[in-house]
Amino acid sequence: MPHAGRDAPHNECADRFPPNRYPGMDVFVGGERFDALQVGVRVLWEIKTHRFDTYPDFIQEREIEKELEQIERERKAAAACGYGFIMGVSTQAHKDALLAVVPSLRIVVTGCKR
Repeated sequence: MPHAGRDAPHNECADRFPPNRYPGMDVFVGGERFDALQVGVRVLWEIKTHRFDTYPDFIQEREIEKELEQIERERKAAAACGYGFIMGVSTQAHKDALLAVVPSLRIVVTGCKR
């Protein structure tokens, strides 16, 4: 299905990382929408491109809380359908914040810019 948002930088990143088997498209699996299905393997990706590092601490904490709910739903849907799950984030700080609360999460720093 077409990318959900009209956010060109986000969509470009989602098409490049990992690379996406279906550039220009999201993937709907197990009732959840994913940014990409990796070429050559059964791995679904969720891509985050916002400028997490620039947010005040309070906003960073709220963003992580919101993302955790989404990540939990997506990981369950991916696993139930036989897919792996990887999160792509733009910065190391975002990765570190997520790993602090979910150490088992597979995360790649994409370096995608906004």
